[in-house]
Amino acid sequence: MGETSVILEGVENDQAKHSLYSTVHGAGRVMGRMEAAGKIDRKTGAVLRPGKVTKEMMQSWLSKAHVELRGAGLDESPDCYKRLGDVLAEHGDSVRILHTLIPVGVAMAGANEFDPYMD
Repeated sequence: MGETSVILEGVENDQAKHSLYSTVHGAGRVMGRMEAAGKIDRKTGAVLRPGKVTKEMMQSWLSKAHVELRGAGLDESPDCYKRLGDVLAEHGDSVRILHTLIPVGVAMAGANEFDPYMD
């Protein structure tokens, strides 16, 4: 949410053969959702295990990127994800970047929204 995105295409070469002509669909996480946000008892609100990401960390990142955020929990903070440049570098010549997208705003369900399919 606080970093550029890219639209890319695969490039035919020996490197692409090793990945079965597949490529990334996202940068990937560096920490799990519960590790990032912590664990809270839904009935009492008691913090069972503090998270590694704070609201201040997330807001600082978004502020530096000039991104307006609506909703989202700490488990979706940019701090939870690998850096896109590093991931693309690992894919080398097997991908070609067609477009770079710069985020200006992100809208997600709020941190307190209950998702019966996820929880």
